[in-house]
Amino acid sequence: MFQVNEVIKLEDKLYRVLVTTNTHAVWISLEDQKAFPDLVELSQLEDLLLEEKLTRVDDPFEYIVNLLPEPDSKETTIRNRNYQIIKPLVEDPNFYIKKVRAKHVATILEAGEISRPYLYKLIRRYWQRGQVSNTLLPDYRNSGAKGQKRVANDKKLGRPRKIMEGTGALVDEPTEKLFRIIIDKYIFNKQFSIARAHRKFKGLYDNIFPGVPESEKPTKRQLSYFLDREYKSVDKIKAGVSDIIYKKDVRPLHSTATIQALGPGSRYEIDATIADVILVSDHDRNQPVGRPTVYIVIDVFSRLIVGWYIGFENPSYVAAIQSLYLALNDKKHLFKDLEIETDNFSWPTPGLPEAILADRGELIGHQIEGLESSYRVRIENTPPYRGDAKGIVEQRFRTLQAEFKKFTPGEVIGPTVRKRGGKNYWLDGKLTISEFTEIIVSSIVMRNFVDPMSKYDRAKDMPADLPSIPIHLWNWGLQNRTGRLRKANAESMRIALLPRDQASVSAQGICIFGVYYSGPEIVELGWMHRSDKSTRPKKVEVAFDPNFADEIYLFHTAGSRDHWVCRITDLSREFRGLTFWEVWRKQKQIKIQGAKDQLHADKVRKHHENRVEDIISSAIKQTPKQTATNVDRMKGVSHARSDQLAKERELRRPKRPERQQTAKVVHLTPPEDSDEYPDFEDELFDSGDS
Repeated sequence: MFQVNEVIKLEDKLYRVLVTTNTHAVWISLEDQKAFPDLVELSQLEDLLLEEKLTRVDDPFEYIVNLLPEPDSKETTIRNRNYQIIKPLVEDPNFYIKKVRAKHVATILEAGEISRPYLYKLIRRYWQRGQVSNTLLPDYRNSGAKGQKRVANDKKLGRPRKIMEGTGALVDEPTEKLFRIIIDKYIFNKQFSIARAHRKFKGLYDNIFPGVPESEKPTKRQLSYFLDREYKSVDKIKAGVSDIIYKKDVRPLHSTATIQALGPGSRYEIDATIADVILVSDHDRNQPVGRPTVYIVIDVFSRLIVGWYIGFENPSYVAAIQSLYLALNDKKHLFKDLEIETDNFSWPTPGLPEAILADRGELIGHQIEGLESSYRVRIENTPPYRGDAKGIVEQRFRTLQAEFKKFTPGEVIGPTVRKRGGKNYWLDGKLTISEFTEIIVSSIVMRNFVDPMSKYDRAKDMPADLPSIPIHLWNWGLQNRTGRLRKANAESMRIALLPRDQASVSAQGICIFGVYYSGPEIVELGWMHRSDKSTRPKKVEVAFDPNFADEIYLFHTAGSRDHWVCRITDLSREFRGLTFWEVWRKQKQIKIQGAKDQLHADKVRKHHENRVEDIISSAIKQTPKQTATNVDRMKGVSHARSDQLAKERELRRPKRPERQQTAKVVHLTPPEDSDEYPDFEDELFDSGDS
């Protein structure tokens, strides 16, 4: 019923069972320093068990079994020597009989290698601690009172000085308080080194204890010792980095992200990064345009990249919904446009996931909340600055960029190269956005359908012959795990995810961002009729696609996604074919030009208003004091108007130029003596004529 070396408790005292027979047991008290093995009947022990006075407890010396000292060390030598001395006694089956034990003790003492008290100490330790040779190891772990704080009274703790002058400082409670202030303020908060923090400490120490010699001040070693003694290793690690960096990069990992994904579509992760490459313009390869934004949507269970966005939009909701829209849509047209062969692989059927994990802010809004309530898609947002919460998609960014970084011209390699005389990587770019897109999409195809993952944490039920390739894991998960994908219309989802805003309604149409829209439904409802009896509302909710300003989507029923498509009217025809970013940019340019024109108009109007004021002032001054009565003045209006009209007509009459003096006649032949005109009367009329 009882086992050898079992520890039992009786009336708050511990005993160890050394030997058992059919009727008796040999035990020894663990806490009595003068104890010897004693014989007790098993029936008596069983009665005590039934009376609940005797209980089995854990062995307080169980750690001894796991001790493993170095071979040929001092501990091993002492253990082996002591065991050889007591071996004849402890290995005798009748060691518990007093006469047998006394005979062995006398024989051991005759050899003269050990004293009687030390011999009794060894055999008691052997029996009380578990009857193994390791019980005879020295208790060096108790040396120095590890973990117990020394109290400094009047004398400095530690070894005395041999090289430096003086006796050294006594590290008492006031000094320890200063140590804590310096450690918390400078070592932990400001990341000072021990040496620099110690110099700060001495400045503070001089203010508190002036006049103390330099040799009697606490040393850097005392400060370092206090830091190691009073602060745990975890505290030092946490203090060495910010709270954000600790949670993201330093804290211990207790699980894996795949544990939470039961199958394909269980959770998607979405994130963006700014690619480490400078691209050039499609129209001018010598003109750099900067670094592109890459969004990726990845399935956590299979690591399959289901959607992406590559372009120059900043990381935002607008770019995020484009990658989500691609994740829910067929991609055949995309591969066809990029001239990527799709004969060797078949892209899986897209669908809605059970949950989407994204950065806080990117997927927070009214339309996302509607997606969550209508399609049962759970939106999960990471805390700020916690990229480690989406470790799978973050790692995928590194693997995708490894495909091109090292040999791509225009690689972003940091600012130090330029400072040291290197090339400016902004001027080394060669790839356009279309070429970069083709590289990234081709890399996505490789990762999804070809490359095995070396660090994928496989579940227990996954067969050994299942390749660790995303598409194989996806297909296996659909067949053997709970299906999480939901079917949804891609176009309806696109409109549901578009950003929304309040638009005003007038007789000109639906106005949003200064652009007017109309549709047959609102015309039929009479919203655009110029009548006071029109029942048009003042505000309506609309969704708009930032990439296409030609149409918006009006949600006509509250609490529903039913919508009307409204197209741009002739009133805003200047914005047709533009994106909303181009609309906003053009409107800004118009406002800037309008502001310039207004400044010029204000300047000219100032002169105009001054001239008007001068004319009025002059007219007032030239008006004589009236002498006629008001009645006479009113009677003269008609006559004065006629005179003024006649004068006006006279002024409008064309002026004939006055006859000017004739020019001087210059004769080509010498003139005759007479200046009169010749008379041809005789030639014209005969004498017979009358």
